[in-house]
Amino acid sequence: MTTLGFVGLGIMGAPMASHLIAAGHTVYLNTRSAVPAALLDAGGKACASAQEVAQRADIIFLMLPDTPDVEAVLFGDNGVASGLSAGKTVVDMSSISPVDTKAFSTKINALGCQYVDAPVSGGEVGAKAASLTIMVGAAEDTFAKVLPLLQLMGKNITLVGGNGDGQTCKVANQIIVALNIAAVGEALLFASKAGANPAKVRQALMGGFAASRILEVHGERMVKRTFNPGFRIGLHQKDLSLALQGAKSLGVALPQTAGAAQLMQVCSTHGLANLDHSALVRALEIMANHEINGT
Repeated sequence: MTTLGFVGLGIMGAPMASHLIAAGHTVYLNTRSAVPAALLDAGGKACASAQEVAQRADIIFLMLPDTPDVEAVLFGDNGVASGLSAGKTVVDMSSISPVDTKAFSTKINALGCQYVDAPVSGGEVGAKAASLTIMVGAAEDTFAKVLPLLQLMGKNITLVGGNGDGQTCKVANQIIVALNIAAVGEALLFASKAGANPAKVRQALMGGFAASRILEVHGERMVKRTFNPGFRIGLHQKDLSLALQGAKSLGVALPQTAGAAQLMQVCSTHGLANLDHSALVRALEIMANHEINGT
């Protein structure tokens, strides 16, 4: 079995690491707080730093919140880079800047190591079920090496292109998801304000051309008011910022994305950034002075 490392054991990272351990791999672990006891009980090995993880493991996975977090874990004091030796592989499964990802890969390659960007979609549910969609940027031979490990964590795994292309694909994914959440929120708010039962409206729409995974899952959250985080508004807001920054550098207008980002800003202003991104509907409700009511 390949010796692995995993840095970042939050809502997503902990279940992802658990699948690697369950498959029989030795997995060295590090996170900003204590390593979850369940992972240690399953056989995971706690390390004092990301550097120690890199020293002990052949392939090191990262699952962190944002670009600065990845940069700090890779290149900061006691970071991954300081523990690498030639031939090792770094797989960043965080959702971060495509531009910075290319710069990070160049630095890791200069150490004689391989770099993979492999952001995921599917949220906490997908992480626990090992059914994540994984978008990969890597050299073909490196992708072939890490694919059996990615298959322990996900189902739909695609090599999009070289380093940075996985992150670009994830940004595109986040644009589509955000706009769909906003559309479902507007539709259910309209129905509720007009006096129709939004739960029944959602049920009817699920049988037509408007049916979608967002309507199915997040529409239900909106109706039932279950906004406990699977994927937080604050993190999705970060992803839309990456999209708008990238669009500016490319000279591309993304007006609908900008609108969704503003709705998320309304949520953040009202202290809702830690709710699930389906709670984007709260921004619409605040402006309408009306809350969706499933009854």
